[in-house]
Amino acid sequence: MKFAVFGGGLALVAILCALAPTSAQNLAGYSMVGEPVQISNGLRVALAKAGADGSWEGEAETLTLDAEFQSDYRLRVKIYNTTERFEVPLKIQPTSEGNNNPLFEIQFWSNPLFSFKVIRKSTGTVLFDTTPGDFIFADQYLTLSWTPGSENVYGIGENEQHTFKHDFSQNNTWALWARDQPPEFTKNMYGVHPHITVLEDDGNTHSVVIVNSNAQQFTLSSGPTINYITTGGILDLYFFLGPTPEDVVKQYVEAVGRPQMPPYWGLGFQLCRFGYDSLENMKRTVERNAMYGIPQDVQYGDIDIMHKNLDFTYSRERFEGLPDYIRELKTKGVKFVTIVDPAISTGEEGYRAFDLGNELDVWVKRPDGNPVVGQVWPEDPVYFPDFSKNSTREYWITLLKEFHDLLEYDGLWIDMNEPANFYDSNGDCSDNNLNNPPFIPEIVDKNLRSNTICADSVQEAGNHYDVHSLYGWFQSEPTLAGTRAGTGKRSLVLTRSSFLGSGHWVAHWLGDNWSRWTNLHYSIIGMLQFNQFGIPFAGSDICGFLEATNAEMCQRWQELGAFYPFSRNHNVVGQPDQDPAVWGPAVAESSRKALLIRYTLLPYLYLLFFRAHNVGGTVVRALWGNYPSDPNTRNIDKQFMWGNGLMICPVLEPNKTEVEAYFPNTRFYDYYEGSEVAVKGDWTTLHAPLDKINLFVAGGSVLITQG
Repeated sequence: MKFAVFGGGLALVAILCALAPTSAQNLAGYSMVGEPVQISNGLRVALAKAGADGSWEGEAETLTLDAEFQSDYRLRVKIYNTTERFEVPLKIQPTSEGNNNPLFEIQFWSNPLFSFKVIRKSTGTVLFDTTPGDFIFADQYLTLSWTPGSENVYGIGENEQHTFKHDFSQNNTWALWARDQPPEFTKNMYGVHPHITVLEDDGNTHSVVIVNSNAQQFTLSSGPTINYITTGGILDLYFFLGPTPEDVVKQYVEAVGRPQMPPYWGLGFQLCRFGYDSLENMKRTVERNAMYGIPQDVQYGDIDIMHKNLDFTYSRERFEGLPDYIRELKTKGVKFVTIVDPAISTGEEGYRAFDLGNELDVWVKRPDGNPVVGQVWPEDPVYFPDFSKNSTREYWITLLKEFHDLLEYDGLWIDMNEPANFYDSNGDCSDNNLNNPPFIPEIVDKNLRSNTICADSVQEAGNHYDVHSLYGWFQSEPTLAGTRAGTGKRSLVLTRSSFLGSGHWVAHWLGDNWSRWTNLHYSIIGMLQFNQFGIPFAGSDICGFLEATNAEMCQRWQELGAFYPFSRNHNVVGQPDQDPAVWGPAVAESSRKALLIRYTLLPYLYLLFFRAHNVGGTVVRALWGNYPSDPNTRNIDKQFMWGNGLMICPVLEPNKTEVEAYFPNTRFYDYYEGSEVAVKGDWTTLHAPLDKINLFVAGGSVLITQG
C-alpha cells in the first residue's frame, strides 16, 4: 500500500496500489501500523519492528515518524521512539512562508517493509527514497539508506574532499566526529556538518540536513546509494526544496541562523604565524610587507605571544611592549586578533581563569563528579570549561572583557575546541558502552576518545558521547558575546570546530592545511562547502600551514587567496617565514596586485556578506550555483565565483603559465581589458603568467568598487 500527500496543504489522499511484495527476509526494518494520521502541521506514521531479526542491543520495537510540513519549501521528517534520547539543542527558526502549496510530496510505502519517498511535485523527481538497505533504530546504532535525487551530490563535512561533486563509484565513507586532525582525505576533521546538497538533473536543487551530533558516517556507493549510520540521538531530517541553489542556502540558514556580518576590516588581508617568538619578529614582518605596499588590515597573535601558553596573558619577556604596539597598529589602520584556547591550566598560583572557574564550577566532569583532566599547550594539566552551562557563558564573557583591558584586541580566534587533548585518555576511560560502544564509525583510530576526552565525561547538555562534536558550537556564541563586550564593537570570532548553525556567530578557517600544490585545489572545495554550510566567511591558510612552501607556490596561492572570503597567510612554528614580502620583489608585487583588486572590489564583497546576513545565500559559489541547468558546470571545482558577478580562474599547478577555464553560455568580459570573451558554453585556454590571476565579469553584473 502507498499513501501519498498531494497539493492542497495537509489534505491526506490514500492511494491503494497493487504492489508486488518485496522480500524482507534479509533486511531489518519496520512496517506501518494502520494508516498515517494527520497532526497539526503534517502527518504521523506508527511503525512496528519487522524484517530480519535484530542484531543490535536495544532495537526499538515501535517508532513514530512525524512528517512536519513546516513551509512550502521545508519538510521535517523526525523518527523517534518512546525512550528518552539525546536531541541536538539546535533552535530551528520559523519559516517566513506558509505551507498551503508545498513544493514536495511525501509517500509512505509498506511493501512489506516501511519506506518513504520525498518527491518534487513540479517535476515528479524522487529526491529521497529509503527503499534500499536496512532501517535500524537501536540504542547506539541507527541506520538509514536512501537513493538521492541524482548523482550530483555535494557536501558532508568536515573532511578533505578531492572533488566538490562526490564520486559514487569510489564507494567512499565519510565519518564525522570533531577531531584535531590535519586534512587527510576521508579522515574526520574539526567540524561536523551532516549536510548534503543535491543538484537534480534538470537544474532544480534541494538539500538534506540530518540534525545529529553523535559519531556518524555516510557511505556513498554506486547506484547511487547513501548509507547513513549514527551512534545515538534520533533520525531528524530536514529537506529544503529550493528550487534554485541560492534558494536552498537561504532556506537552510533561515532555519539554523543566518551568517554573522563581518566588520569591513575583517574582509581585508590578514597576517599571522605560529612562531614569531618575539615582538621584534612580528614588527619586522609587518614592516617588510608595508615596504612593498602590500595592504594589511589585521595582524594576529598565536600562542607564542602568551606567557607559558596560558590564556588571557602575554609574555613580558618575548613580547614586552605588545599592548603599546597594538595601539600603534591601530593608528595605521591595522586591527589585532589573537588566539584563545578553551583548556585552562591548573598549575598556576593566582591564575584568574582557573580560580574563577573553580568558584563558578564551570568544568566538564568525570562520572564521579571531579573535573576532567587533560593536557594541551600549557605546561601543567588542564581542565575543560563546559560551555553548555550558563555559568560558563558568564565566566567566559567576564574573562574576555578583562582580557581586553590587558590587550586591546579587535577580534578573537578560538582553536583546539573539538576539544583537543594531547594526553592519551585511553587508560583513564572506563570500559563501558559510551567509551567503547558496539559500533564506531570509520573515524581516525576507530576510537571515540582518541585525541580528546572520555566519551562518558559529563556536561550539562549531556554525556560527551552525545555532545562532543558540539563543544566548539557551544563555545562560539559566548565568545562572540564576550568579544563584543570587550571591544564594544561588532568584532569578529574565528573558530576551528563548527557544527550546523555555527555561521550565525563565527567565521571558519579550513584548519592545519599543507604547503602542497594539491591543497590550493582542495581549499576551493572547502570554501565552496562552507558556503553551502552557511559559514561563508571561510578560507584556508594561504601558502599552507604545515611543511615549508616555496616561492612559486606561495605566489600562486597569494593570488588565489586574495579571493578567499577570509584571506589570511599563516604557517606553523619551525618553518620559514612565508608572508608575501619575504620572497622578494616578484612575489610581493604579484601579491600586491591581486590584493589591490580585492580591495577595489571590497564594497562588492561586503554587499555579498550583507545579503547573506540579511536574507541568506552564498558569498562564494561554484559555477553551477549560477548556471544550474548547464551540465558542464557540475564537476567544475577549480574555478569559482563571487556572487553572480565575478569569475575567478586561478592556476593551481606548478610550472604552468596557462590555465583551462570553462565559460557558461552567457557573456563574460575580461576584468583587466574589458573585452568580451568569445567563448560561450565551452572550455578555452587562458594565458596565465606568474604575476596574473584570470578574472572575468559576468554580463549584466554590477560590481561596486572603491578607489
